[in-house]
Amino acid sequence: MKKSYPELIRRLHEIHDLRSAAALLEWDEQVCMPPKGNGARAKQTALLATLAHERQADPGLGECLDGCSRDPKLSASQKALVREARRDYDKAVKIPGDLVHEISETSVKAHAVWVEARKKSSFRLFAPLLSRLVSLKKEEAEALGYPEGGVPYDALLDQFEPGATVRELDPVFKRTRDITIAAIRSIAESRRKPDVRILRRRYSPERQEKLGRLILDYMHYDLTAGRLDRSVHPFTTGIDVQDVRITTRYEERWLPGGLFGTIHEAGHALYEQALPLAHSGTPLAEALSMGFHESQSRLWENQIGRSFAFWKFLFPRLRRLFTDTMAGVGLDDFYLAINAVRPSLIRVEADEVTYNLHIIVRYELEQALFARAIPVKDLPALWNSKMKEYLGVVPRNDAEGVLQDIHWSSAGFGYFPTYLLGNLYAAQWMATLRRDFPDLDRRLARGDLQTVKKWLNDKIHRHGRRYPASELCRRVSGETLNPEYFGKYLRAKYGPLYGVSWS
Repeated sequence: MKKSYPELIRRLHEIHDLRSAAALLEWDEQVCMPPKGNGARAKQTALLATLAHERQADPGLGECLDGCSRDPKLSASQKALVREARRDYDKAVKIPGDLVHEISETSVKAHAVWVEARKKSSFRLFAPLLSRLVSLKKEEAEALGYPEGGVPYDALLDQFEPGATVRELDPVFKRTRDITIAAIRSIAESRRKPDVRILRRRYSPERQEKLGRLILDYMHYDLTAGRLDRSVHPFTTGIDVQDVRITTRYEERWLPGGLFGTIHEAGHALYEQALPLAHSGTPLAEALSMGFHESQSRLWENQIGRSFAFWKFLFPRLRRLFTDTMAGVGLDDFYLAINAVRPSLIRVEADEVTYNLHIIVRYELEQALFARAIPVKDLPALWNSKMKEYLGVVPRNDAEGVLQDIHWSSAGFGYFPTYLLGNLYAAQWMATLRRDFPDLDRRLARGDLQTVKKWLNDKIHRHGRRYPASELCRRVSGETLNPEYFGKYLRAKYGPLYGVSWS
């Protein structure tokens, strides 16, 4: 039996190709599939997921990995590839194939129902399928197992943020919550009040798309290896290193949605496009974790995209695209408006200060669901209660509340915490980037985004999954994840912007 490294690569490429095909079907489902195609698509997606899982859990792959692990001639990169492939194999063999099939098929059905439920603002319509998904993911968590003294939710966290546990994340989230609340209270006392009506003027979606494509060009997103389309919820699909697609959505009366949604998704896409092509189809050409992935999108969206230096460059171009709409609006007023801090209902439209509280709401609800502390039917009321407690706002309906995110319809339990981790990592990366380039603001002000892209390519993207998250974080910044960088970032930016200070 073949146990060579080339045989391992052949097997991994086959698994990758099946998952790429599934990713393409998912992209089509959310971008251009006709509504009546949902039933057939559920079967197609489930079949591909089942076939990929069968190959991922194939004993022959395990034997191949055993043989590679004993090969003294492997390079450091090859050893890292074998290590990560072993991690994926060990997880796959624990999950029954019929469970993988049912989760995949139910998720496709749930997505279609979620879209309809969101339109009708009816959680009751979505609840039965959500309950089923929660039950299925509980089965999966038990099958995967979790650390001694841990909880089932740890198994789901590990799928998006390898090694993460509730025990480790809770203190990080608590410290982030304290940092956020201190910032919000100080900013609320400021006499400076942004005029966000600027952002609610009429901005044609067609010109918004032109603006988005202009920014993608400055960011060096390769459109010969990607696409920009529209969907209900913005997302990025990495079908392959050379086929990374993004979507966004435009609202005529709310410029930031399409603008920053495009930048956010492009941040994800730049990561995927810069993964090592030589290792395509293997774990070394995959993102390290979703926390690292979200750090890319949040860095581009907020640290760069909402910076004064970036808008010194882009603002004249914005005015040329929206001459009448932007009449009488100056750069300072626009900059303050896009950095307005105020509690809001919708996560994807939240400012970067209050955003983390949205994630904490979801993190706590997911934990409670998988600890069997709350039933699915109580989610709308609990959601509204937590929104009032943390953000001081209460959704008027389910569409503004519990139904606003796509993640639960795709069984993405454990994903939300990575958004908060992404914000923390992004602040840490930016502090390091500024140390490496003291003139960074001058570069941004002349439209030089290539400096940022190349730095991220070299420090993070090119490594794929070669290093564990904590090790790569140290390699990039000199220390492990530290939420105090986020606190320093907020004070340095929002203190002067609002004329306030806090410790």
